[in-house]
Amino acid sequence: MKLNQLSDNAGARKEPKRVGRGIGSGLGKTSGRGHKGAKARSGAVNKGFEGGQMPIYRRMPKRGFKNLFGKDFVEVNIGRLQEAVDAGKIDAKKPINAEVLQAAGFFKQVRDGVRLLGKGELKAKIDITVSGATKGALAAVEKVGGKVTLLAAPVVAEEKKKKKDA
Repeated sequence: MKLNQLSDNAGARKEPKRVGRGIGSGLGKTSGRGHKGAKARSGAVNKGFEGGQMPIYRRMPKRGFKNLFGKDFVEVNIGRLQEAVDAGKIDAKKPINAEVLQAAGFFKQVRDGVRLLGKGELKAKIDITVSGATKGALAAVEKVGGKVTLLAAPVVAEEKKKKKDA
């Protein structure tokens, strides 16, 4: 076989439609687009356009509320803390904070802080620093002789309260 004998398989290459090349071609004048209407014009049809009918995304009711200033805390249960202490991932004798929890694989990203929740049972005496904690979690940690230190709220919030009161 020689280079001049090579060819594609039948149907491997398709000739493009040559529109607007006279009435004899079958694709002359309107170029296969029919007569008038939005689809005959150049430019794409708007996404979501339903022929003048009120589109479904405008007919559906809008519900809910997204607080732009809301905090997204990582939640950690005391039962999971106890499991990590038992597994040796966390040393109960050393202080525990967000970095220690992250290193132990509790979460990948701290986001706005860590919130301690009271689900589960705690047996180890721990000293933990978190952004927030539920009453049940505080009671459970103090019951075994541990200590929970809550991080202070941002100064900005306190300044706004002072301005509001004045």
